[in-house]
This record gives sequence, C-alpha cells and structure tokens, in this order.
Amino acid sequence: MLEKDFKNVINEIKEDIKSTQYKTMQEVNSNLIMLYFRLGKIVSDNKAYGNNFTKQVSQELKLEFPNMKGFSERNIRAMKLFYEEYANDEKWQQLVAKLPWGHNLLLIEKIKDKEIRKIYVEGILKNGWSRNVLAIQIKSGYHNRIGSSSNNFNELLPPVNSDIAKNTVKDPYVFDFITLKDDYKEKELEIAMVEKIRDVLLELGKGFSFIGNQYKISMSDKDYYIDLLFYHLELRCYIVVELKANEFKPEYIGQLGFYVTAVDETLRKEYDNQTIGLLLCREKDRLTVDWSLKSTNVPIGVSTYNVREKLPDDIMSKLPTEEDINLHIDIKEEEDKIED
Repeated sequence: MLEKDFKNVINEIKEDIKSTQYKTMQEVNSNLIMLYFRLGKIVSDNKAYGNNFTKQVSQELKLEFPNMKGFSERNIRAMKLFYEEYANDEKWQQLVAKLPWGHNLLLIEKIKDKEIRKIYVEGILKNGWSRNVLAIQIKSGYHNRIGSSSNNFNELLPPVNSDIAKNTVKDPYVFDFITLKDDYKEKELEIAMVEKIRDVLLELGKGFSFIGNQYKISMSDKDYYIDLLFYHLELRCYIVVELKANEFKPEYIGQLGFYVTAVDETLRKEYDNQTIGLLLCREKDRLTVDWSLKSTNVPIGVSTYNVREKLPDDIMSKLPTEEDINLHIDIKEEEDKIED
C-alpha cells in the first residue's frame, strides 16, 4: 500500500513538472509572438521611410542581437503583415499569441477567411499539429470535413459528448499515406491502416488510442472480430471502427450496432461512457444513411474515406510479381539448406 502511495506521489510530481514546462513554453512563445506584433506595428507606422526601412531595421537588429534569430528582412516584413492582419482585433491577438510563428504565417498566407481560419487555430490548439501537419490539413480541406459526418449523436449521446463526438468525426477521412491496388478488399485496407497506425491516429485526431485490430469478442460458443478498436481519451469511451471497401449499405448499421453493444457488454466499465461506432465506407448516399441511422439505438457515425488507390505505372512496372517473390523464396530456402 505504501509503495502504491509513493508511486502516486511521484506521478503527481512528474505531472506538475510537465505542466509547468508546458506553461513556461507557452508563455515564452506568447511573449515572442507579441514582440513580433509590436515590431510589426513600428514598421507599419513608419512606412514613410520607404522600401529600404525593413532592410535597415533588419541590419540594425542583427548587429545588436547577433545570437537571436528571426530578424531577417523577410521576417520583418512578415511582422508588419502580421500586425496589420490583427491590429484592430484584440480577441484574435490573444488567440494567435498561443500559436508558433510559422503556424501564424502559414494561416495568414493560406486561409483568408477568418471564420475558417479560426477552425484551423482550434485544430492546432486541440491536436498539437506541427506546421507540416497544418499544411496537410489545409490542403485536404479540414474545415469542410470536420463535423460533417452522418450520425445520430444528438439523439443518443448527452449534449456535451454529442458536441465533442460531432467535432471529432470527419467526412471524408483522407488516408493519402496508404497506397492500395485497384479493387482492394476490406482486409487489405485494414492491414494497411494498422501498418500505418501512427499516421491513421494523426488523421483521426487527438484523443484516439489504438487498442487492436480484429479484436475478438466472444459470446456463448461464437467469436466475432472487430476491424479496429480504439479508446477515445476525451470522450472516455470505446470507438468501434468498421471498414467497407464499397458503397454504404443499410445492413452495415446492424452489424456495427451489434459490435458496439458487444463492446458495451464485455469491455465497458462503469466509468466509461457509451461506446460509439464509426463506419468508414468508400461511398455513401446521405439520405440512405440518415434513414438507416434512425433504425438503431446505438450512437454511430458514418463517413467516407479517400486513399491513394493505385501506385503510378512507372513504379508498378518495377515491382516484383507474385511469381518472382515465390521464386526468390524458393531459391533462398535452397541456399539456406546448402549452407546448413
């Protein structure tokens, strides 16, 4: 008992240290962003000096602060743009102060509509996207995908969980990092997703924790296998994911509903919230999905997904055939026997 209490004390100390480190980093970043904002104001207010002013400012700052980065002429011009973008909006100033400098510049460059830009800011703060991941999310139209799945969360989940779930499930999911041949099967998609599970988790979003694939649920004398099983740390619930390599069919809701109920009955603890089902289909007709969802009493979201279905021909032509691979295996086995 004493050992357990000691571990709890140590864990509490570690969490406090990590929390303090994170807050310190946030504070340092916020101070730097607001410094850039103030420098941008000075440059903007002194336009009368002409085009060479930013160059002169850059040179002076580099001489005075040789060990500090960020004072290039290009960055000074970016500070001016940054200031002018948010000069008359204190709420936005507070919001962008939480973001790294590179993220801010990318958002200003790529997202002109501030309402849409705010969706990406919230995504960065929630999911901790790097600048590269942010660029990918912008390219894939994250703002159009988030919260757009067909689902029955409003009817079957408490309001707080319903809002979180709706803003967690996307449509479509973009798995461009997965490459498949034409006419792939669900099993091939599942294997590819498991092999790239880190990228899959990134696309699913913060909070998803992977438990396993082909997860076995046993009842009576029969076994059932779930394609992918996750636990969502914010929703505090299991999420059952079923993959379909074709268009949505109403019977898929019944199958997924059964798996959701099975997880509730066998895995869910008293501190877990209701299990959620997520059906990923290649295509869907929204009306057909909406009618199908009305027939179930378990929370389910239905989304489509995109994958890179075919390797370029120049690459495909260079890949070994199945016969080549089998021949290589046979030769290798014979060589091993000779060496033995």
